[in-house]
Amino acid sequence: MTVEELNKIAVRRIYSECWSGDMYAIDEIFAPNMEHDQFLPDWPRGREGFKALVHLWRTAFPDIHEEAVEIIAEGDRAVCRFRLSGTHLGQFYQLPPTGRKIEIMGADFYRFTNGKVTEYAYHEDTLGLFYQLGLLPLPKQDIAGVAKGSN
Repeated sequence: MTVEELNKIAVRRIYSECWSGDMYAIDEIFAPNMEHDQFLPDWPRGREGFKALVHLWRTAFPDIHEEAVEIIAEGDRAVCRFRLSGTHLGQFYQLPPTGRKIEIMGADFYRFTNGKVTEYAYHEDTLGLFYQLGLLPLPKQDIAGVAKGSN
């Protein structure tokens, strides 16, 4: 099996096991000192930071489902386009539960060393998330005018 195939298997496990709350799988897949510069300044570092991220999302969206839509791997790197869905039933950062269902897309970026994730970064549709949670209104738009090519 190639390194790329092994990395794809690990990425699939992240969505099927880690995001389901399996902390042992996180220990198996992520290096203890995994780098992630997107966590908040007071967030735990390394794989403990990833565990805290999973806990935060699973507390806010107990029925969270993350699905790997597409995985691309080359050498020691892999990227995954994912779909995240759930119902907002717990506090999410400072936002109390809204009871709203959400579905967003995003992309995760991984670097592997000796079969473990050593670097992790992600991007998700935060604007779509905030809209679905009712935090942002969409501006009114003249769809008919746009379709005809007028401004």
